Amino acid sequence: MIPPTKRGSAAHGPLKHMLLPPEGQQQLLDDLASMSSFLAERFGVLSEDDARLRHGDAFSPVEQVWHLADLEREGFGVRIERLLNEDDALLPDFDGAQAAERRKYREKSLREGMRAFARARQDNIDALARVTPSEWTRRGEQQGIGPVSLGDIPIMMLEHDAGHRDEINAWCAHAVRQDGHLVGDAR
Repeated sequence: MIPPTKRGSAAHGPLKHMLLPPEGQQQLLDDLASMSSFLAERFGVLSEDDARLRHGDAFSPVEQVWHLADLEREGFGVRIERLLNEDDALLPDFDGAQAAERRKYREKSLREGMRAFARARQDNIDALARVTPSEWTRRGEQQGIGPVSLGDIPIMMLEHDAGHRDEINAWCAHAVRQDGHLVGDAR
């Protein structure tokens, strides 16, 4: 299940990525890029029917990838663009649970969702790779979070990825029996 994110302000501590030498910043971008291959490794062999299986309240694989794709475009992508182009940008929250319900993620294609996420993630990585040192400190206010800077965004992306990796790994552990076949309720 994707609960709304309500954390403290990301801008209260030092900008973690700013402390990294250029090779560390590249590693951060590489870590962001690895999410697409993680999704392909975990979900690439699933049938469209298996991708709709839920376990408990957790999102199914197809819901996971469409949530990630939409958040990447409409959440992180918009935040990056606005922080780069607006002074004191106001950044709306992205309600993942509401989007999943309204957009009927479970009726969509797993593979199209994986491609949509990969494209949106690469667009964001490309945008972040072009950021100049002085731009990393550009600030705005994110609804439900508080003050954030552009330098916080890749860290927030990685933290969000980590949560989804845990959910996906738990889904996979629950969904696959010893013989390799999927099991689960098809709610």
